[in-house]
Amino acid sequence: MTVYTTLDSPLGELLLVGEESATANGGTALASLSMPGQKNGAVVQDGWSEDAEAFTEIATQLRSYFDGRLTRFDIEYVTSGSDFQRRVWQALEAIPYGTTLSYGEIASRIGASRAAVRAVGTAIGANPLLVVRPCHRVIGATGALTGYAAGLDRKRTLLDLEDGPS
Repeated sequence: MTVYTTLDSPLGELLLVGEESATANGGTALASLSMPGQKNGAVVQDGWSEDAEAFTEIATQLRSYFDGRLTRFDIEYVTSGSDFQRRVWQALEAIPYGTTLSYGEIASRIGASRAAVRAVGTAIGANPLLVVRPCHRVIGATGALTGYAAGLDRKRTLLDLEDGPS
């Protein structure tokens, strides 16, 4: 069964969508985390059940992340995407907290050619799990902030959060 809830955050209201799972900590595997105004963000569908309790563990981890106390999520995800997307997303998950990589470096890490940078960017843009699958840690080759489905202001907020207090 598909369940959802919303959660206030420094980025605005987050929409969490998940599936019941016997193996997930807290009983829910996360399928989507999106924000208002996000390109291709999830929207509540008929037949979904609102259930905040199903997301207690996920919400606790997100709050800890936003408070600067959590640097790595331990959340079970619903498997989605093409083989190429899943390879790119695994590379995102391996980027350490407080670190950034370029799209070209992601291409290299998955064994793709430099010519695949655009395809890597497209796969990153299709990431349904913003924040927890840290696509915000991918920047342009020149160090410029580029391409974040929820907006560059939110990307900067996340990178600043991970950079710690000045």
